[in-house]
Amino acid sequence: MGSGRAARVSAKRGRYVVAVGATLVLSSTAAVWMLDRPENAGEAAVGDFVDALNARDVSAAANLTSYPNAAAASITQMFDGLSAGGPPTGDFELTQFIGLDDSSGFFTMASDWNFGDAKDWSYSTRGTAKKLSVGWRITWEQDMLAPDMPAGGSVRYVRTDAAPPLVFDAAQNVLMNERTINAIMLDPSRMADPVASTTRLADVIDVVAPLITAESLQRDLAATPGSPILAVNLRDDDFGVLEDDLRAIDGVVVVPTPKLIAGDRRITSPLLDSLRKAWQDNRDATSGWAVDVTGPDGVVTRQAGFQGPPGPDLHATLDPRIQLAAEEAVVSVGTAASIVAIQPSTGAIVATAQNSYANEQGQIAFSGMYPLGSASHLVDAVTRGDDSNATQLGLGVNYSMPGLDAYTGQVPSGNNSIDRIRTVGNETSEVSITPFGLAQIGAAIARGAAPLPSIVAGQTAVADKETASIAPEALATLRDMMRNSAHDAGLDSYGGLTGFSGNSGDDRWFIANRGDLAFAVYIENADGTDQAVKMSTMLLREMDSGKAE
Repeated sequence: MGSGRAARVSAKRGRYVVAVGATLVLSSTAAVWMLDRPENAGEAAVGDFVDALNARDVSAAANLTSYPNAAAASITQMFDGLSAGGPPTGDFELTQFIGLDDSSGFFTMASDWNFGDAKDWSYSTRGTAKKLSVGWRITWEQDMLAPDMPAGGSVRYVRTDAAPPLVFDAAQNVLMNERTINAIMLDPSRMADPVASTTRLADVIDVVAPLITAESLQRDLAATPGSPILAVNLRDDDFGVLEDDLRAIDGVVVVPTPKLIAGDRRITSPLLDSLRKAWQDNRDATSGWAVDVTGPDGVVTRQAGFQGPPGPDLHATLDPRIQLAAEEAVVSVGTAASIVAIQPSTGAIVATAQNSYANEQGQIAFSGMYPLGSASHLVDAVTRGDDSNATQLGLGVNYSMPGLDAYTGQVPSGNNSIDRIRTVGNETSEVSITPFGLAQIGAAIARGAAPLPSIVAGQTAVADKETASIAPEALATLRDMMRNSAHDAGLDSYGGLTGFSGNSGDDRWFIANRGDLAFAVYIENADGTDQAVKMSTMLLREMDSGKAE
């Protein structure tokens, strides 16, 4: 091919068409020879190499090179690095072979990779082949696999993300943002004296994690012999103060990891994990991709990729004033307890709090199933014995929203997929309810119909059942029941408050409405019949005092 001409050669094992622009540069005789000429042994060896790559036969491909061990390692790394979480999708094609003499040749190879919709990487590389004493072999050069790949380098498909979005609370202040969390690990293979290391570590982190002791760390090490353990996660500001002391401890390994966390350490709602899921869905929808070649010196050369715009900020429905008040109230008892608060007009879940005993059981505020107990009085006022009408109160409806599946309870239907009802004392019931379900009943009574809940503004839940409005006569009865129960509980001093106090075996609960707020308190194995009312009173005092702001 003449110098300065842009020539393109496409081929399938021994059959070539050679063109420059749109002008055929070979005579008809030469063209016929090029189309049907027999392939020589060097070309056949390169073709076998390409076929082996397409078959993902690393050993066969490597053995056709002049340095099989190095080739096998690099080819394996390429397939692993470009797997993009699934099987490698690259296709290879011999596009040109030129015999230089009887014992050497030059070739080009096209590679096409697909990593998903509109994620394509295509390129061409070149190489040489020589006839050795063992036969024809491809002269091993790592940049045959990918452009700009140096010896000892690697190639990888990577996910890329734009600037992380923020999560705002209902007061339009930043609730959560991505920060570096430093995982403080203890590696037994790096410590000479485990007792000394755990004692020193517990002493250093006592100021931020007083519950982590040398004994607890030693138990964790004994439970997984020879394996590193996580001692504590530290925010950057805490880590900055303790870093020098931590790094001086035998066996300590620091692993920095980005994580979405709440700026206010006091907020510990189970909703935070749900908001992380919603935030991650947001990031996933706008994530980009890239292919990077990394040299042994760590220098990265980007070969392909696309980064979309950052996702929008999320606006959570969580109200910090109500949330912090709920957290203060829920820790006042020594058994599992939870509080859920909803804005009836919008369905926004403005607060969810669980104490440590409840947290040990999981996100029970939205999934803990308890026998209906005396909540049956409220349900009966609507259903008149037909439990299928309980959906007017939201009961038996499952709500799915980004980051959270919220269950209100379970009403027999013959095909329920949820079977997690907790037995309370000796009480059993075919109808169950969750703490969220109790709050949803309160919201339905305030609104006149069960609202569609949300934890992120603009991302309303999808209900698995249709719900109708509560009939006016039934609604009037329910509101009278709420007024009378609040009066009997001595809560008249809280202006505009109505509520209903109830039980399920030894458990106690209270549903309340006040203005555009509905909330429910649920306490397991309550010590006293009025404990849920007392917790509700504490919640109201905390909200009204403004201390939680």
